[in-house]
Amino acid sequence: MPDHWHGLIQLESDIPLSRVIGHLKGASARCLGMRYPFVRPVWQDAFHDHALRTDDDLLATARYIVDNPIRAGLANSPSQYPYWGSLWPEDFFSPSP
Repeated sequence: MPDHWHGLIQLESDIPLSRVIGHLKGASARCLGMRYPFVRPVWQDAFHDHALRTDDDLLATARYIVDNPIRAGLANSPSQYPYWGSLWPEDFFSPSP
C-alpha cells in the first residue's frame, strides 16, 4: 500500500513488539532516505497492533492483508501487486475470491 504497511509478526522471544516495529521502521526509513533523501518523514511515530487469538483470526487477518491492494484498486490479484511477499507456503491459504 502506498501509505501504510500491514504485516503478521510472530514474536518468539522476550523482545517487545515496539522494539521490533522500531527496528523495522528505522531500517526501512534509512534505506529510503539514502535513495530518496527528499522524502521525510517516512513513518508516523505510533503504530496499531492487534493480537490474534485463534487460527481463524490468523487466517482471516492474512486474507485481509493479501486482499488489501485488490480492495484499494492497486491490483487484480496478489501476484500483480509489486510489493507482495510472503514466507508462507502457497498452499497454507488462498486469497478469498
